Amino acid sequence: MADRTSRIILAITGASGAIYGIRALQLLNRVAGLETHLLLSPAAGRTITEETDWTVPQLRELATVVHNYRDIGASIASGSFRTLGMLVAPCSVRTLSSVVNCISDNLIARAADVCLKERRRVVLMLRETPLHLGHIELMAGATRMGAIVMPPVPGFYSRPRSLDDIVDQSVGRALDLFDIDLGIVKRWTGAAPAAPAPLAADSDGD
Repeated sequence: MADRTSRIILAITGASGAIYGIRALQLLNRVAGLETHLLLSPAAGRTITEETDWTVPQLRELATVVHNYRDIGASIASGSFRTLGMLVAPCSVRTLSSVVNCISDNLIARAADVCLKERRRVVLMLRETPLHLGHIELMAGATRMGAIVMPPVPGFYSRPRSLDDIVDQSVGRALDLFDIDLGIVKRWTGAAPAAPAPLAADSDGD
């Protein structure tokens, strides 16, 4: 019989930063025996196409189960369907608002609401800046309800050398919140890492 810790819900919304959800799904596939339940908002497809080299069909193939955004009768819409929790990466302000105001008119909002009422982990990688008071109050509301709002803010102590390094660190820290450690996070040990080798000088000496 499947244990609740053998399933996780991953939602990708239309906010900028689709690569966070894509990378999370790739990494979750490394966890033996873990079912990934994928949700894509209608706007996510456009963001995936515009921001990455991935296609929606390619992404869907990575997931164990792909749910229809409008299917509020899906397994993950019920608290009796046990999961580890839900990661929304990236999370749009619209999705944040739906979660906080309990507007379960789509499966992303409903699944998050179910996880919260069952006291399961919900991590919202909110992608928006700058923020006005309405955004801040929504984040406060989500926190009061038990969700974790985790904007993917880069940590530069890890000395990232590429965009992939930054994405991996942010996604790895989000998965930490589900007690999933895949060895990709560069953790602070109390001492700064050695500085990388300097880049080669231009041929003209500048």
